Amino acid sequence: MKDEQAKRSRGSIETSPLQAPAFQALTIGIPFSLFKLLFGVLCIRMGADSVLVVFGALVIIWASADLAMNVLRAAFDLAGRMSPVEFCTIAQVGRLIGRPRVFLAIDTLVSFSIICAVLWSGWIANLRPNESILWYAATTLNLISISLVALSAELHRAS
Repeated sequence: MKDEQAKRSRGSIETSPLQAPAFQALTIGIPFSLFKLLFGVLCIRMGADSVLVVFGALVIIWASADLAMNVLRAAFDLAGRMSPVEFCTIAQVGRLIGRPRVFLAIDTLVSFSIICAVLWSGWIANLRPNESILWYAATTLNLISISLVALSAELHRAS
């Protein structure tokens, strides 16, 4: 009885709108892409004429690809079609070897590490006002969505 109830609960969580690829792309993937993009901008800004400028440019290219992939993933989901791409470039590599979720988790770790690096380095103070608005919006969207997903999962488990 308990196993059957747990299975039903898991099924309802997985079909929740909060688990839909469009919701995840819009509230997790796009904010993570913005964090990466702003990190790249900060690397260029802080690097002056060093290797950090090249690294920052590469991060911007990576973040732009991830941003495009998330928009595409959301569009396919909203159109009711399977997406040909994952949420990010790292997960796309994982798809090639049959482990996209593992690689998506690695991307999440990298994204959170970037956020921490920007905060702890003090570089966040070097964001321009419009960049700060993007950072705060991405943070707000990401944190509230994580809370909603956790709350929804617990409500589904309780029922």
